[in-house]
Amino acid sequence: MRFLGNIEAKTDAKGRAFLPSVFRKVLSASGEERLVMRKDVFQPCLTLYPESVWNTQLDKLRARTNRWNAEHQQLFRLFVSDVEIITLDNNGRFLIPKRYLKMTGIDQSIKFIGMDDTIEIWSNTNVEKWQMDATEFARKMEELMSDEPLQL
Repeated sequence: MRFLGNIEAKTDAKGRAFLPSVFRKVLSASGEERLVMRKDVFQPCLTLYPESVWNTQLDKLRARTNRWNAEHQQLFRLFVSDVEIITLDNNGRFLIPKRYLKMTGIDQSIKFIGMDDTIEIWSNTNVEKWQMDATEFARKMEELMSDEPLQL
């Protein structure tokens, strides 16, 4: 399952949004019916995890944490406690809870960004603040990928 690209959209007055059809098709083809939404750990955006991807990430996190370590339990609790289970209505709409709108600065103009196996939802104003310019992007990609052996 791969979500790619970015799509601008709008929320309505109640905070509802339509999941872009290109992303709905990917979900449907994968047999996914539910998503898990949480505030991103690093950025002021929301992350939508297909339920199977969420469960895989949760299993990985649990495997790396010790239930008898207070700090590990706190990290696990923080990661799993503030999530919403999302089921799309018949039109492909879902509700973004008010607390998430506030946390991320999302108003009516949003951008969905496909991030491989997850989808991010950004405020149009915030996404521009967190982008890097083309020259910096090219330099960082070169650094990241230059250590990889050539594939012939």
